[in-house]
Amino acid sequence: MTTSKLLFILKKREMTYEEDNCLYSSQTTDPKFKYCLSPGLRNSASFVVDMLNLNGVEAKLVEVIDNNCIDREVTLYKPTVVIIEAFWVVPEKFHILQKLHPGVIWIVRNHSELPFLANEGIAVHWALQYIKHHNVYLAPNSERAFEDAKKMVSASLSTEVAEKKVILLPNYYPIDKTVKFPKREPLGDTVNVGCFGAVRPLKNHLLQAVAAIDFAREKGIKLKFHINVARIEDAGNNSLKSLRGLFANLDSNQYQLVEHGWLDHDDFLKLVATMDIGLQASFTETFNIVTADFVSQGIPVVTSNEIEWLDSQFYCDHTDAQDIADMMDKVLSGYNWRLKAYSALRGLERYDKKSEKIWLSYFGPK
Repeated sequence: MTTSKLLFILKKREMTYEEDNCLYSSQTTDPKFKYCLSPGLRNSASFVVDMLNLNGVEAKLVEVIDNNCIDREVTLYKPTVVIIEAFWVVPEKFHILQKLHPGVIWIVRNHSELPFLANEGIAVHWALQYIKHHNVYLAPNSERAFEDAKKMVSASLSTEVAEKKVILLPNYYPIDKTVKFPKREPLGDTVNVGCFGAVRPLKNHLLQAVAAIDFAREKGIKLKFHINVARIEDAGNNSLKSLRGLFANLDSNQYQLVEHGWLDHDDFLKLVATMDIGLQASFTETFNIVTADFVSQGIPVVTSNEIEWLDSQFYCDHTDAQDIADMMDKVLSGYNWRLKAYSALRGLERYDKKSEKIWLSYFGPK
């Protein structure tokens, strides 16, 4: 019996020093910039790598600066399969890589639905160019993105190519079963709302902030609205400016915007555990690790129906601030939170079991 040997490769990205608290950074020749991994993407890949290793499939995660580092890492590790996390390798690079490593299977893994890819500009073109290369496959991480990718490939090339070269490789989230869910206490004079994740338009931070403000105002309590500010994407600067502009015009003793830098995952979970509720009413998601973080700690959540693995009792209308506020009230004021919390956790566990089965069907013992 043989198994695959997988090498996951991530690209470090440049971030300005305004995006502070960067992880895994090293200064470049330009003092205005430093390199940093996308923490969410790194967590996503590392969770899968750990799961594979636990199942007896040898896997490793490495970070590189650009396309030119790939050959070195593949030469050193000698994998049978290389998984490129997200779209950053120019399609032409595979001409060179295939000549250098003719026996390697290359998989480019997509972590975004089409509405997000539309903001990337070049991503769709690159995706369709990738699979024209021998031994290069495209792997969305959600079933909807998987079906959409097959439609595009079928139209661009053929249905046969789509069925062969587009595969589903979902996320995986490690659940710590030793975590004891906290007892839900009635809200005091302040509600701490965590709306974490990369600040970008499709994350819908501003509408969620308005909902949280309205919730606190109706309850006659203070609000602390917690966000991450170290990763800003896709005109996300304007989203952050809008948030800051909103809170700048409010009574700071009553409504506070709390900005956090990026933390490593263990420290982030500690922060999550201090929240009263998490908001993830996004316009588009393939998985959403932040919601999984809240669920893993037994913290109430309100999300959009984009997070398909979560029970529908936590869904809101992500276009309606009043509905978000109403769902916050329902989740926080409702009875028997522990049953709801375990229901959410079971949804995550079901997702994990399905994901593990899919990964091992491709790369497990044969």
